[in-house]
Amino acid sequence: MQVDAVVLDIDGVLVDVADSYRRAIIESIDRVCGRTIRRDAIQSFKDAGGFNNDWELTYAGALYVLAGREGLRMEVDEFTDRIAADGGGLDAAKRVVADLPSVSQARVRDQWDTDRLHDVFQALYLGEELYRELEGGDPPIEADGYIHDEPVLIEPSTIESLTDRFDVGVLTGRPAAEADIALERVGLDVPDDHRFTMDDWEEGKPHPRALVTLAERFDADRVAFAGDTLDDVRTARHADAADPTRVYYGVGVLTGGLTGTDGRRAFETVNADAVVADVNELLALLT
Repeated sequence: MQVDAVVLDIDGVLVDVADSYRRAIIESIDRVCGRTIRRDAIQSFKDAGGFNNDWELTYAGALYVLAGREGLRMEVDEFTDRIAADGGGLDAAKRVVADLPSVSQARVRDQWDTDRLHDVFQALYLGEELYRELEGGDPPIEADGYIHDEPVLIEPSTIESLTDRFDVGVLTGRPAAEADIALERVGLDVPDDHRFTMDDWEEGKPHPRALVTLAERFDADRVAFAGDTLDDVRTARHADAADPTRVYYGVGVLTGGLTGTDGRRAFETVNADAVVADVNELLALLT
């Protein structure tokens, strides 16, 4: 691929979040609802689309658990398939739960405490010290913080080569403060105007606005966007459609929830231009 700029996702690309964000999803639902979803169900929600925000994925997972308690007889894969068929995201999850009788729906709503889920999630993920610093106030539970359990996936030599050869940007669903922590850990210095975080745009992936804006800021003709979810590749495909003056490549990275042969096949279903085992393989792909 001949490109002028490279845009990177953070989670599952630069750092491994299996024991941080994904662990926080499972344990937040369990602590608030008394029951939780399987770890592999997280990927089913991700594949359904519209869950770039892990808080909203947590809310949807809790909604599934609570609806099941009130009589929704549906395996998680059927639940997420219904979400995907309805456009993805939390609003679609709410519409699936609308299959319940009205009285059961009311009981689900009464138990569905998204504020509590958010606070518990942040306490588990950030730990007490960072929670007080970033969220303000005392955390609802004591935790060391799963944010400290994020192994770095990108090698220093890869960062050096990418930044020497290309303009490099970041496009992530993380809040800005949490993006700063991850980028500092991996040693990637990206100016504020060369990145988009949760705080910088409302639409979220797979909406193309952030990626197109980065391409404009780089004045790039060809841009590669590497991410670990189907929505990352969909973002590149949507940017292609929205901005015919440039070429956007969507590169799937197999160090997130999608792995191995099944992961490659999943990326192929959304027309990924390439799939790499990890972010360090980008160097051999790009010219």
